[in-house]
Parts: sequence; C-alpha cells; structure tokens
Amino acid sequence: MTSSCKVQTSQIVLATKNLGKLAEFTALFRDHGLDIKIEGTPRGLELPNETGMSYRENASLKAEWVGQRLQATSLADDSGLEVQALSGAPGLHSARFGGPKLSDPERVQLLLEALRGVHAERRRARFVCCLALFLPSTGSTITSEGFIEGRILEESRGQGGFGYDPVFFVPLLGKTLAEICPEEKNKFSHRAKALERLLAGLKGPGE
Repeated sequence: MTSSCKVQTSQIVLATKNLGKLAEFTALFRDHGLDIKIEGTPRGLELPNETGMSYRENASLKAEWVGQRLQATSLADDSGLEVQALSGAPGLHSARFGGPKLSDPERVQLLLEALRGVHAERRRARFVCCLALFLPSTGSTITSEGFIEGRILEESRGQGGFGYDPVFFVPLLGKTLAEICPEEKNKFSHRAKALERLLAGLKGPGE
C-alpha cells in the first residue's frame, strides 16, 4: 500500500486526545501494511472548538489546525452516532451529548433514557465517520466518509471499545461493537471504511 500512495511520510499526527481513537487508528494503519508512526496531539497543543456544521467541516478544521501549527501531516476524524428515533441525534454532538463533563458510560445511560420505551424498529442507528488528512507540502486537505448500520440495545453489552460501542448492536455480526475483538472491529467499523476510502483516494493514476 505504501508505494501506491501519493503521500510519502513516516509519521502522522492524529488530531485527538482520545486514547481509544489513537489505538484504533494505529491498528488500522498497521492492518493496511503501512509503516507509518501514528502519534497523538502533543499535550501542550489544544484542539480547536468543533464549530463546523458537518462532520467534514469539523474533521478538516482539526486536521488543518494541528497540521499547520506543527507543519506535519495530520489526520483528524469527526464521528457521530445518528439514531432514527431521535431524528439523527446526538449526531455532531455525540462526544458532548449531555455536556462536556459526562463520562462515556454516563452518555450511554443518557442515550438509553432518551430511548426508554422506544420499539426496536425505531432504535435503528448508524455510526458516521469523516476523515480529513492535511498535507503540509501542498496545504491541501483530503476527506473521506464511512458508515456502519445497527441499532441501539436497551442495555450495555461487552467490555471492549469505547463511547457508545456497548449499546450499538450490529445485526451482521450478532454482537455489539464492544463484544468483538479490536481486530474484528477494524474490519467493519465506520473508521475502517473511511480510512479504506481515504487510502483508495490517495492511490496514483492507474493503480
């Protein structure tokens, strides 16, 4: 895969302070056979407020903010959980659902309370991920999107993953994202699909 990419770099800075995302992207790049070191945003550099009106705008904002300040190739994602019964909420605000001080388990509980009594058919949901890769050599940003469909259970299941993974049931797998191992998740997740499309877009002509 490395030889087919227009971007030749040995290091990418991931525009996040989320250790779960850092571990997931490190594994995803490794699975694609790319010899690239993935680093998190340095402790002293604060990320910008996500003021965009779409996942794409937020991902681009973060990637460009970090990449321009460090003069480094920077990758950012903006992800969200969209629930049918909640008219697509929490969506863009998934990471701040209920307020910035809540923990992941508290956000999950808040979501379950919002869906209390809602029939399984209307608990359909999808995870959305938009990736943005900032290239300092050209000042350009490349984006891609990925999705995974499922539904929200009435209680948490599984100890893996992070965020809303324990209540996001994937019918294709018969499990929640928190019940599968990281290697299996990396084959189906919205981030995996977005990265696959991003790398495909970076291939040279005719490859």
